[in-house]
Amino acid sequence: MDLRHSLPVAVLACLLAACGKGGSEAPAAAKPDPAASAPTLLLAPEDVRTVTSGDHALGPVITGSIQPERRADLRAEVSAIVLQVAKDNGEAVRKGDLLVRLDDTAIRDSLASAEEAARASGQSFEQAERQYQRLRTLQVQGMSSMQAMEDSEIRRNNAQSDLVAARSRVVAARQQMQRTAVRAPFDGVVSDRKVSAGDTAAVGKELLKVIDPASMRFEGLVSADRMHEIRPGQAVAFRVNGFGTTDFTGVVKRVDAAANATTRQVEVLVALPAGQAPRVAGLYAEGQIATGVQRALMLPEASLVKEGDTAYVWRVAGNKVNKIKVQLGDRDLRRGEYVVLAGLAEGEQILRNPGSTLVDGQKAERAAPKAAAPASAAAPASAPPTAGK
Repeated sequence: MDLRHSLPVAVLACLLAACGKGGSEAPAAAKPDPAASAPTLLLAPEDVRTVTSGDHALGPVITGSIQPERRADLRAEVSAIVLQVAKDNGEAVRKGDLLVRLDDTAIRDSLASAEEAARASGQSFEQAERQYQRLRTLQVQGMSSMQAMEDSEIRRNNAQSDLVAARSRVVAARQQMQRTAVRAPFDGVVSDRKVSAGDTAAVGKELLKVIDPASMRFEGLVSADRMHEIRPGQAVAFRVNGFGTTDFTGVVKRVDAAANATTRQVEVLVALPAGQAPRVAGLYAEGQIATGVQRALMLPEASLVKEGDTAYVWRVAGNKVNKIKVQLGDRDLRRGEYVVLAGLAEGEQILRNPGSTLVDGQKAERAAPKAAAPASAAAPASAPPTAGK
């Protein structure tokens, strides 16, 4: 047999066999639909939210911190050793309470010396005054010269000047004594203690700070580009770091007349209602000054699912839930809701708090409303049939 003719025939037979085998195989199974295999959602009325329009506040953003209007930085007015610090951070104080006591030993000695000098000057002045009055009487009687009386008057005046100077030194020493006891200037709270017992307090050294928690206000900054929109009396809605989603409100009290040379921002002071302000100073706050209102579709943050810079909602339509991309606008800091620019229409329904296990296109069923009270539920059953009417 000729191998040259048999090899092509064998190859052709193998190819035909392979084609026949491939054609006889069943097609690959279709990829399963995740939505079909997902369990059916049972939605209660409180699980669904209807998209509605709301009032969106317009106005510049304001950022800053909560600061007390009444605050005092107490500093050393004499150079001395700190003997006692009576109050610590966070402790309440009353006006006049002792806060820091400084060593007054050297000042007490100076006061004693000044008082002794004043006493001696007083005696010298009294003696000079008696001498002057005596010579004046003798001069009227012609028994003393005018020159002697004038010399006596000069000595009397010099003694009087020395007495005044000595008394001034006594007053200054007493003031120094009082400054060794640092007291609270008003009712408040110690916010920052800077020294401890044993420290050396030079003149001007900061000892501690006292603030009045009842005088808190929002000290914020606004871009100078929006300064023309701000007026005293406008409402401000803001949130404070550390207070979660609690909303605070205030009123613009004053707008600074000059912008910061570096940041080009203008300081705005916001007055807070009495008793409603945070009682902790220095907390970061961010809000919005209400300069106008417009109607827009609004959604709370809890109904949104964010993936990077993209936001989605889960829309309920018919018996399915679908993942819908939405375009968001500004956040209304007064209400904590976002403006919806595109992706939803008013009246559509979405999940109020979507979970992380939802599948696009997943089936959903509405839960039957809760049964009414037993008395009302039994009423239809006891009523006579309508067919006989």
